[in-house]
Amino acid sequence: MVRLGLAFALVLAALVGQAVPDGTPPKEVTPDEEYELQRALVDALDQVERNYVKPISRRELVEAAIEGVLRKLDPYSTYISPDELDLFRASVESEFGGIGIQITLDDGRLTVLSPLVDTPAYEAGILAGDVILKIDGESTDDLDMDEAIRKLKGEIGSKVTLTVLHPGQSEPKDIAIKRRRIHVETVLGDRRKADNSWEFMLDPDKRIGYVRVTAFSRQTASELRKALESLTKQKMAGLVLDLRFNPGGLLSSGIEVSDLFLASGRIVSTAGRNTVERSWDAHKKDTFEGFPIVVLVNRYTASAAEIVSACLQDHKRAVVMGERTWGKGSVQNVVALENGHSALKLTTAAYRRPSGKNIHRFPDATDEDEWGVTPDEGHELDLSDLELVALLRERRERDIIAAKPAAPKPGEKASVVQRDAASKRGAAPRANPDPKKPIVADRLLKMAVEYLDHELARAK
Repeated sequence: MVRLGLAFALVLAALVGQAVPDGTPPKEVTPDEEYELQRALVDALDQVERNYVKPISRRELVEAAIEGVLRKLDPYSTYISPDELDLFRASVESEFGGIGIQITLDDGRLTVLSPLVDTPAYEAGILAGDVILKIDGESTDDLDMDEAIRKLKGEIGSKVTLTVLHPGQSEPKDIAIKRRRIHVETVLGDRRKADNSWEFMLDPDKRIGYVRVTAFSRQTASELRKALESLTKQKMAGLVLDLRFNPGGLLSSGIEVSDLFLASGRIVSTAGRNTVERSWDAHKKDTFEGFPIVVLVNRYTASAAEIVSACLQDHKRAVVMGERTWGKGSVQNVVALENGHSALKLTTAAYRRPSGKNIHRFPDATDEDEWGVTPDEGHELDLSDLELVALLRERRERDIIAAKPAAPKPGEKASVVQRDAASKRGAAPRANPDPKKPIVADRLLKMAVEYLDHELARAK
């Protein structure tokens, strides 16, 4: 037990030495001072384990100490316990159990960065920008990311109730959600066809394609390539690449997606304090060229989505429209602990866009500082919280796949409910479920189509 505590204490001491939120070098410590710091930590663990009023295991104490150190750094550095490691690996593959949301800490408040499409949270009405006030009735005040994720996870089929405050509203709302195993589809179109597959051609007459990328997983680049190949066969003349509400994902996926549209040049580079500077360049092979692109972004576009939009913008391969992006430009490496039984997800470097400019928004950053991706001049469009919520709700209604009704038993006729559900399932496109309510206008998408129409006309 002491060996376990000492091993973790050494890791913690190293981490404490690197905790420099203002970017200044840490103060040098002498070997004697370092020994005393490590000894103080191990002694504290021993005292609590032996004398605290209630029994507590050494593992609980060590894990709490690690989490305390990481909390000093940033919201993206986390400890992955042995119980969570398999779920973490599964989430990287975009298949996991849970409710399907990306969360962040915004000014200390647990906030939904984005619900994932076709997940329980998305279908239940969770929105990007929602503040989660309670989880199963317990306040989220002073809750860190790791603890919040643990509370949101659970056995498949179990329920969790979130008390959320929607953007632009003053009264919180309780939303009960049933957890399930989720395979996340990351490349979507504008609407569904009769068979529930995606339609990627937004305007067949103008031959303008439309692709939404909702996250960056290992499968995203291959899924996007298939969509682009389909659009190419239909002689696509222009493309809208929608990265709004995209919380990011794998750096490698963002690089692969950028490479689909760029024949040469720098895609992204990373630089850190104790890491070798790395860079990635585009390759000519299998590049989709010869058509203008508009990239749509908003305040919830983050991480790998910012890499793609910044890359295409810097190389003038695309025009970026919408709002200034989130500003999540840090790199997390997974560092194995305990011979691979647990791990650290540790921020070790920051992204640099092809121009060399910074992407990450540091805690003390102002609007005048350099961070995120700013839309091209003349193509900015900020939406109010209420308009954003209305647009998300309308989009969600069109995205959700209708449940397949139970088949009638042999010898029975289909019920009215079964016939009605079957007819709804075959309807295409799934546009406005209630004809009395007008479809919310997507003003940014309209702006993008008008721009492409103008560019295509000018090129003739």
